[in-house]
Amino acid sequence: MSEVTYTAVATSTAEGRNGGRATSDDGALDVTLTVPKAFGGAGDGTNPEQLFAAGWASCFVGAVRRVAGAKKVPLDDLAVVAEVTLHHDTEAGEFQLSAALHLEATGIDQATADELVQGAHQVCPYSKATRGNIEVTLDATVA
Repeated sequence: MSEVTYTAVATSTAEGRNGGRATSDDGALDVTLTVPKAFGGAGDGTNPEQLFAAGWASCFVGAVRRVAGAKKVPLDDLAVVAEVTLHHDTEAGEFQLSAALHLEATGIDQATADELVQGAHQVCPYSKATRGNIEVTLDATVA
């Protein structure tokens, strides 16, 4: 078993995504959850998909930097946009997720950006956790 580096603890209360609250044990996270407008809700808070997208995007940036460092590729500006989509299978009455990760980078060529995004997808813990479970698309744009 690997060494434990960190454990995040969060609690969701009340109605969960429909007016509940999510808090972290250290108090750093405290958000009201709402159903998105696109899904018929008020949209006046955040939702689990946004939180997941923010976490994955943040983690993926670190993974890109790790892969670039190992390859000795200097990076200028860098961003990752994560799109997490909630799908509703009306026939089965079930929900599922898909994701798209978009790397935006400057100071490198397209081939290097493509290589970095593929490499990051292999080492990012969020990518590992979802591999084979949800559809994920990857792309990179250089400026």
